[in-house]
Amino acid sequence: MNPAMWISKTGVQAQDAKLQAIANNLANVNTVGFKRDRVMLEDLFYQVDSQPGAQKAEGTTSPVGTMLGTGTRVVGTQKVFTNGNLQTTGQSLDVAIVGNGFLQVAMPNGETGYTRAGQLQVNAEGKLVNSQGLSLQPEITVPATATAVSISESGLVTATVGGSTAPTELGQLQLAGFINPAGLMARGENLFQETAASGTPTTGNPGTDAFGKLKQGALEGSNVQVVEEMVDMIAAQRSYEMNTKVLSAADNMLQSLAQAVR
Repeated sequence: MNPAMWISKTGVQAQDAKLQAIANNLANVNTVGFKRDRVMLEDLFYQVDSQPGAQKAEGTTSPVGTMLGTGTRVVGTQKVFTNGNLQTTGQSLDVAIVGNGFLQVAMPNGETGYTRAGQLQVNAEGKLVNSQGLSLQPEITVPATATAVSISESGLVTATVGGSTAPTELGQLQLAGFINPAGLMARGENLFQETAASGTPTTGNPGTDAFGKLKQGALEGSNVQVVEEMVDMIAAQRSYEMNTKVLSAADNMLQSLAQAVR
């Protein structure tokens, strides 16, 4: 088989993967707390016919050498953790993280999940939960008689309880941070999971150390930029078309060669 056909095949596969990531980004353009995916490519090994600097006749050396590439492949996908735009909702239990950090929730398997989506609610037991009904960690319970729930920038949750005029402290929201957030595993449902690549989490109150502050009555929107994704989609489409043209050209060359040797 013509090596160009194999090379262009790898290019088609790489652009197909890139288009899939772009499609997922655009599908989640309105998903709260979503972080866009970026596909990373690398070139494959090279067929080295002569090394650069190889000895040639009469004591001369080759200045470049001959190295023919064999294609490309997807080496990984990376979550881009830039902040999304803030969307004001006016809901007292909506919180946006302005800066770094993740809210922590208890998953059904006993592990801790991490999320940027701050659509908080109160379940039947009075506990603060996320939109999937997973309890925040550490747990915060809101009494049935509580009114005017307030969440400060530092994560302190207070409310007016039982007709009292003085606010009552209900608990403290904490954020988790990772040395390499791009190494987190995306589980869907706006959740991430710790991995060996992300490192172990550090926790603290919002506004301290490198943690961002909380903004009540707002949500962090997706960080997907539609115009950028559309440009990337056009570039991926053109690259896909060029690789298919190489496939067609290599096939025509093989047909011409077959006809010539008959």
